[in-house]
Amino acid sequence: MSLQLIWTAVAVYLVAGLAIAWLSRSAATNGSGVDMSGYFLGNRRMNGFVSALSYSATTYSAFMMVGLAGLTYAGGVGAFGFEIVYFAGVSLVAIFGPRFWAVGKRFGYVTPSEMLGHRYADRRVAVVTAVASCLFLIPYAAVQLAGVGYLLAGISGGAIPFTTGVVVATLLAILFSYIAGIRSVMWTDSLQALFMIVASTLVALLVVHSLGGFGALFDTLAAEHPAALTVPGPGPGPGLFSLTTFLGLTIPWFFFSLSNPQVSQRLFMPASLKSMRQMLIGFLVFGFIYTLVSVLWGFSALVAFPELSQSDLATPTLLASSHVPPLLGVVVMVGILAAAVSTIDSIMLTLSSMLSRDVYANLAEGASEARQLRVGKWVLPLIAVLAFLFAELQLSLIAVLSVAASTGLVVIVPAIIGAFYWRRGTAAGALVSILVGGLAVIALYLSGAKPLGLPPGIWALPLASALFVGGSLLGRAPSERADAFLAAAKGSRS
Repeated sequence: MSLQLIWTAVAVYLVAGLAIAWLSRSAATNGSGVDMSGYFLGNRRMNGFVSALSYSATTYSAFMMVGLAGLTYAGGVGAFGFEIVYFAGVSLVAIFGPRFWAVGKRFGYVTPSEMLGHRYADRRVAVVTAVASCLFLIPYAAVQLAGVGYLLAGISGGAIPFTTGVVVATLLAILFSYIAGIRSVMWTDSLQALFMIVASTLVALLVVHSLGGFGALFDTLAAEHPAALTVPGPGPGPGLFSLTTFLGLTIPWFFFSLSNPQVSQRLFMPASLKSMRQMLIGFLVFGFIYTLVSVLWGFSALVAFPELSQSDLATPTLLASSHVPPLLGVVVMVGILAAAVSTIDSIMLTLSSMLSRDVYANLAEGASEARQLRVGKWVLPLIAVLAFLFAELQLSLIAVLSVAASTGLVVIVPAIIGAFYWRRGTAAGALVSILVGGLAVIALYLSGAKPLGLPPGIWALPLASALFVGGSLLGRAPSERADAFLAAAKGSRS
């Protein structure tokens, strides 16, 4: 694929995205200033259609068309099961979404960490949750940047260096997030979501047709790569998707919609419960289609190019091949770029809101909303630079790195569940579960240790749960605050 075609497509995407971002900025300000809620939550007035597309674009990032396709290439059909478990975990939004929305509306929460700090009547909970989220989300943002680096390097045959692709994604994310905050991001997300689902589905069907159709594709897989159609599938040892590995990958992924603040923060944004229900239904339809398409890409690449040195190059190699017309290939490339950027800018906005609202505002008592907002804007490029530096490490297998980040974040889940369902939960329980649980996850990954032969993804949640319950039983629950919070949450059912 020619460099001129690639850069022209990127330029067209940039112009279209910036135009929508500036239009959304005008709608957001409407001649007035923007506060924390306006900049980071869109004034809590997002309709169901835009929320659904933005939620989808934020969730289904470069992980899907690059990472999940690569995981399918490396591990076979088990990758589909892995993603379906995440898909099932979205049911948590049906349970917790209305409760998030109700308490956010009642108490004016901007971030999930602020919610926990208020619920447990201890601002240290907000600070620790925000810092832990930064620690684990920056690597996840870096995964998206790396996905763009691999994409542009692969589709150009190496003519575009990995670092150039990472720089492009970083700059685009900063531009889109800085212009008008979450409103800008949500409208550009909506454009990107529609673009990527239509383009990727169309080209996936064309690729399958060029390989002889669905029957020929799966006949070839059965004849030449039979392990790819079984579980645990190909890979070292017993296969990539052995039972313990599968559980280690899927348990953190199941709780993604609660543990990842860039996703759970969006539960504060819909204009009404009706809009939230529309968001959830739209997301489920989008997600199922995109999952099938991504797995199909991985299988198609395995049939067409069975000897790739790195599985995460499956999609870029396929897009640059003769199986995909160059114009359509570059359209899908832009769609994947858009998916990655939509996730990165959402992460950047969420982390900047947490650092300004939950760290800075709690350390600098009396800081005004205007001051918090300025600090949030100042840290946006800093977060982007940190993610860029991490992406430059070029660690392998995007899907596994994404789950490692989610494993660290899953230690926050017991405190979230306890906030809504256990009046006896305390700040001590929340603090010890997040601090000790998070440190344990880091230690396990750095050391490579697997106690009882089980990976960190299996240990993280039960360890954090035990710490939360034990710590809470040793402390005194904030009864009045808990009662007010739970009463507000019950309002979601009215």
